[in-house]
Amino acid sequence: MRPFLALLALSIAIHLPVRAENLPANHPAVDVAQKYMHLVAEQNWAEAVKLVRPASIERKKRETIAIIKAAPTMTQESAMLARLGVKSLKELEDLSVEQFYIHDRVSFYDNSITPEVLKEKRESLKITILGVVGEGDGKTVHVVVRTSQVVMKQRLSELFFLSFVQDEKDTTKWLMTPDVQRPITESIDDAKPADGAAAPDAAAKPAAAPPAPAGAAKEGSK
Repeated sequence: MRPFLALLALSIAIHLPVRAENLPANHPAVDVAQKYMHLVAEQNWAEAVKLVRPASIERKKRETIAIIKAAPTMTQESAMLARLGVKSLKELEDLSVEQFYIHDRVSFYDNSITPEVLKEKRESLKITILGVVGEGDGKTVHVVVRTSQVVMKQRLSELFFLSFVQDEKDTTKWLMTPDVQRPITESIDDAKPADGAAAPDAAAKPAAAPPAPAGAAKEGSK
């Protein structure tokens, strides 16, 4: 009986798809992760952007513009633009990928930090790699990082989960890709309804949204 169970387990293991595997700590993506964390501690965004996948930044830019355009009032729109260091949507749209990343990071981090505190954080930074996992065909790698810094006589410890993809043009390069951590939805065309459940009507369409009130405009735009 035991040989049969062992054979059955082996057969299942062979036929199940391998979705992730532990990788060595000397994987090239680990070097990029460490370099990126040092640049973040220095708030050196001009260099950090070189380690991030441009397509990820472009996506963040599109989403940011959409959010600002959806602001209910001109006052809120202006406040969001000012936080990014620009005066108009046109100015924001004209930013290059690299420029947008720098504006976005500057707006996210505390700009009131003094040079002395920044130096303390940079010099006290310790990085510990807790794990490296490859996914799918090995072109996506996730790195778990624990950092430790001393800030104004207090030790700050943080945990980061960084994702990287292999550069399509240069396979020796790995670029940080934050958006691969987002939820992914995909349609299942061959999905069958449960027993007794009616199959979905392929011709059915969602009800049309009611028309916007006549003369509707963003508050404060008059």
